[in-house]
Amino acid sequence: MNETPKKLEEKLEIIKKRLGFGVTFDLIIRELNIAGRQAALVFFDGFIKDIETVEIMKRLLNIPRGGLALNVTEHIIKDFLPYFEVETKDNLDEAIDELLSGPMLLLIDGIIPIFVIDVREYPVRSVEEPDLERVTRGSREGFVETAIFNMVMVRRRVRDVNLRFEAMKVGKRSKTDVFLGYIDDIADPHLVKEVKKRISTINRDALVMGGKNLTEYLVEKSFNPLPLTRYTERPDVVAAHLYEGHLAIFVDTTPFVLLIPVTAWHFTQHAEEYFQNPPVGTYLRWVRTFGIFLSLFLIPLWFAIVHTENLPQWLEFIGPKEVGKVPLWVQFLLLEIGLDMIRMALIHTPNALATSLGIVGAILLGDLAVNVGIFAPEPILYIAVVAIGTFGTPSLEFAHAIRIFRYLIFFGTVIFGWIGLGVTTLIVVLIFGLTNSFGVPYLWPLIPFDFPALLRIIFRYPIPSISVRPRMTDPKDQRAQKKKQ
Repeated sequence: MNETPKKLEEKLEIIKKRLGFGVTFDLIIRELNIAGRQAALVFFDGFIKDIETVEIMKRLLNIPRGGLALNVTEHIIKDFLPYFEVETKDNLDEAIDELLSGPMLLLIDGIIPIFVIDVREYPVRSVEEPDLERVTRGSREGFVETAIFNMVMVRRRVRDVNLRFEAMKVGKRSKTDVFLGYIDDIADPHLVKEVKKRISTINRDALVMGGKNLTEYLVEKSFNPLPLTRYTERPDVVAAHLYEGHLAIFVDTTPFVLLIPVTAWHFTQHAEEYFQNPPVGTYLRWVRTFGIFLSLFLIPLWFAIVHTENLPQWLEFIGPKEVGKVPLWVQFLLLEIGLDMIRMALIHTPNALATSLGIVGAILLGDLAVNVGIFAPEPILYIAVVAIGTFGTPSLEFAHAIRIFRYLIFFGTVIFGWIGLGVTTLIVVLIFGLTNSFGVPYLWPLIPFDFPALLRIIFRYPIPSISVRPRMTDPKDQRAQKKKQ
């Protein structure tokens, strides 16, 4: 649509036709008289606050006949709606797009500008601690499904005049609100430009799954099991990454934020490490990383060892005393699949029954399988250790990737023995080494090698000793702390 008509009837006719007035029940049009002019308020039921709507109607209806100045737009905004967030649109299509987002439209006969009055009230759940990122100390705040509230929680922690939240709309039909957050004098401008370009080129009807759909468009590597963006539900984690030069992407209706760029080590660290003393935080980091490596290599390594001829005497205790009625590799495969089935069942089970399901599935079935002779005790033990290591991984997406790689290494070991273990491990290392996240090598600071940065990953440094930002983000301002005079 090129021109916006002046007549109220024509504007309302276009809106009614576009939005299916009379068919869709929640579109409400209230016609009224403002200073002797015909006008109308257009909004969707349930999107706006009733008290504010009544107040707006009172103010508009109390304008006396002839009480509008020649500059009607400025007069209404300044004198009659000074306490509300109001903007004007000269294009009716743009105004309709705003209406679909929740604001109210005010149309006046004989006036082209359309008033967009923001009195939205989204249905929103209360702020709660994220289930996947719990800490013993620290904030209990977690993101919700409303992007505006999420940005408020971040801005509360980043009171920087250079903090930017650039708004975009994605989806020809859904017009999902997407916000790109960064600190202007820290973030790499080339990265900001590249991410904005990728978001703007998305040409799809809708982002039904919100942030997850957006991720697949941004990374352009759908068949790589490794996560190339980090999801977090904690505003303090987002704030910490913004200060390091990362970018944060907020998607409306999504209770998490996307952080880019990332490396493999971002998925092995947890906020809990920074709420403990540096030695304790370092220990927690080592244990968590050890658990990840254990979940990846324990089963293939054990399988290769027990099938080695002339096993050294000091390793004989590793082998199973009783193999069971099913081959060992089949036992491991069935246990892996069974564990995944229990995990999926727990997700879809009400909380009141989840504990009972875990006991029945993990303990009773496992014990019965051993007693019947289907499984040997050792595979169940090692699968349990692997499960603990997997659950200890801070990132659910990274844990899934590790599980896929574990299958690859396991089958390579079953078929080719030690050679298969070595070759498949090399393949996994190559996948890690060849992967990058928005130009940043996934194994940085190992590849390329950066010794000071590597030490900060191995050890949880005291915060006062960290004076520079990570080089991986190529920050404009590299110093995070001024040198002591």
